[in-house]
Amino acid sequence: MSAHQTILHRLRHGCQTMAYPAGPPPALPDRHGGALRVEAAKCAEGCAACVPVCPTQAIARTPGNPVALDLGKCIFCAACVEVCPTKAITQTSKHPMAVRRREDLILGKAGEEELRLAGALDEKLKKLFGRSLRLRQVSAGGCNACEADVNVLGTIGWDLSRFGIQFVASPRHADGLLITGCVSRNMELALKKTYAAVPAPKIVIAVGACAIAGGPFIGHPQILNGAVSVVPVDLFIPGCPPHPLTILDGLLRLLGRLG
Repeated sequence: MSAHQTILHRLRHGCQTMAYPAGPPPALPDRHGGALRVEAAKCAEGCAACVPVCPTQAIARTPGNPVALDLGKCIFCAACVEVCPTKAITQTSKHPMAVRRREDLILGKAGEEELRLAGALDEKLKKLFGRSLRLRQVSAGGCNACEADVNVLGTIGWDLSRFGIQFVASPRHADGLLITGCVSRNMELALKKTYAAVPAPKIVIAVGACAIAGGPFIGHPQILNGAVSVVPVDLFIPGCPPHPLTILDGLLRLLGRLG
């Protein structure tokens, strides 16, 4: 194809970047159930059918208390949704899931039915990072699923750079870290050194169930069950892996770019 034909081809196709957040978000795939919801009032007395089917021990129930679901550990297999006889746990098809505090990922506890979504950075940090945020991505023992969905944000359809967010090669050029993977013991020192190399002030974002709590490897002696065991975390984005829309939503919430 000649240069002339290439230019005509691009002009015919027009802008390929989605309008979100100025327009509606793209629809999640049918197989993606979105965030979970826990309606404690529907939890049947004495029922714990959802507890043994969870592969990551994300669900707990003690006598006299409703079920507690930790979306930080959840891999969104939906096994709990399928076995719940009263439909106390349901899928919402909602893509926003990022939170600022680890405890905000626990549903059912203290009457929380849905997530308390992330608020923006404080004014000082938002002024520093709100228009230009450079991140160093660290795969600390990932399977490449979360990493792939992070990479999708750099494609023409998503164009993460239009928000002033870019990934850089060196932590010394970064404003923070975006961590994926379960944080293996072999990656502990590397993660500590990478964090130390980022100039202050800095932020840390944990993406995916592995980076938050160990994912399907939780409790294995060779992993550290998430990034919080090594570095402080400012934003948690659950999923296995999170949809690119969920990751983008979390980043924009952190920077105060969503109304």
